[in-house]
Amino acid sequence: MTTAEQALFSTGEDFAALLAETLGSEDEGFVGRVMTGSVVKKTDDDAIVDVGLKSEGRVPLKEFGAGEVNIGDTVDVYVDRYENKDGLIVLSREKARREEAWVELEKQFSEGKRVDGTIFGRVKGGFTVDLSGAVAFLPGSQVDIRPVRDVTPLMNNPQPFQILKMDRSRGNIVVSRRAVLEETRAEQRAELIQNLQEGQILDGVVKNITDYGAFVDLGGVDGLLHVTDIAWKRINHPSEALQIGQTVKVQVIRFNSETQRISLGMKQLEADPWEGVEAKYPVGSKFEGRVTNITDYGAFVELEAGVEGLVHVSEMSWTKKNIHPGKIVSTSQEVEVMVLDVDAQKRRISLGLKQCTSNPWDAFVAAHPVESEIEGEVKNITDFGLFIGLLGGIDGMAHLSDLSWDRAGEEVIKEYKKGDIVKAKVLDVDVEKERISLGIKQLSGDPFKEAVTGIKRGEAVTCEITEVNDGGIEVSVGDTELKGFIRKVELARERSEQRPERFAVGEKIDARVTAIDAKTRKVSLSVKALEVADEKKAMADYGSADSGASLGDILGEALRKKQETGE
Repeated sequence: MTTAEQALFSTGEDFAALLAETLGSEDEGFVGRVMTGSVVKKTDDDAIVDVGLKSEGRVPLKEFGAGEVNIGDTVDVYVDRYENKDGLIVLSREKARREEAWVELEKQFSEGKRVDGTIFGRVKGGFTVDLSGAVAFLPGSQVDIRPVRDVTPLMNNPQPFQILKMDRSRGNIVVSRRAVLEETRAEQRAELIQNLQEGQILDGVVKNITDYGAFVDLGGVDGLLHVTDIAWKRINHPSEALQIGQTVKVQVIRFNSETQRISLGMKQLEADPWEGVEAKYPVGSKFEGRVTNITDYGAFVELEAGVEGLVHVSEMSWTKKNIHPGKIVSTSQEVEVMVLDVDAQKRRISLGLKQCTSNPWDAFVAAHPVESEIEGEVKNITDFGLFIGLLGGIDGMAHLSDLSWDRAGEEVIKEYKKGDIVKAKVLDVDVEKERISLGIKQLSGDPFKEAVTGIKRGEAVTCEITEVNDGGIEVSVGDTELKGFIRKVELARERSEQRPERFAVGEKIDARVTAIDAKTRKVSLSVKALEVADEKKAMADYGSADSGASLGDILGEALRKKQETGE
């Protein structure tokens, strides 16, 4: 080591500091600073700026933006590098602006103030914002209060932002537009809530649509527009009348200041179509309407916008019963209906579809009065009778009891099957209840009625025994097939003679008619009653026990007289 070098180290001075001083230490402190300079020269691409250092700096003209710079102008520039390969100081107007912006932004960030900026580009996860020269990042979640599908209208438009985070060492700035909107929204909400009144008419934007209604943004506060308050006419889903983002005019129906719940209505801004509905749609009148909805119990028909009536399934067809309304009418079908009832208070109108067509029951009565004969097809067979199809699509029923005069209905009905063509007689027609009673046995005369013709109660008849059993004997009355029955106690006056086994099938016996029951189709007989009657007559004609004659003498005399008369 030389003597000079030893002397240098012996003084304790820093060699690097001495070297920097030798190389021009007076200018090293300006790198990374913003300095004011003067434009001394211009080329096609650059402006030469003198910032008071040992050499001049060069700044690209494009960094001055749209504004033109001239010789002699004073400008602020950023000293990027002291000397480049050409010995010139490297200056930057853009970095100078950025530094100025950072200083101002840090001040506003510390004070919590908003800053103005412009969205100018898209990056992964968000957008880039120009804050007067400083570039900030705007996350996608911070663009708006609600998700934004199209950001194009926000691009290149100056607007306020809130700085969320700053890191100068990394050059990172994160901003939020949503924070500004929420703050503004809170201010608007407070003002709106304070001045809100029921009946007030406001403009709003449809924010969300659900099955039961739509939420409308009134400017900082949301209100519920229920599906029933959108329009007077039937709306199955709010999306039929509204769409998200649509501007609507609404009226405040109810407002709860404690819960801050707001109920809105749109139909309230229009005239109520139900006013005077009784005069517009009198009972018994007919109108054209459109089927708007079909349910299991009927169909709704729109008479005018906002006024609907129900056609109950029972009022849809004269003949089609237990059928779904959808098989009679279809949605959007134009139909003619009759007004059956109007309840303006309950907003209900009962309509009839079948009343606008001829009643086949009336037509049937006119063409087939009671006692007339008809012919039809067996449509159904039940435990209680036959259903027979008639003209006009209606059915009549022949009950089991009306199938045969002398056989059980349960037995006769087994002889019929669906599709059989049968004849019957009309027994009764109830138009109101839509019932037609038919009879098959009535096509022929009643054998019981014919058999009992000439037979009177109390009359003595000669019978032939057809069956003997423990309870009595069955007989055929006279020369007819009329059946009668003599109970055991009625077989004789004397109790000892009341024995069925005394009689035999085919034997003839005289008895007195005690009852004729047309309903059960039976004749009750009594030998005992006949004997008693004969005794009374004999006593009256030939004497009495008081005269000293015995009963045997009296009866013997009566028998002798009878034989003489017969001779």
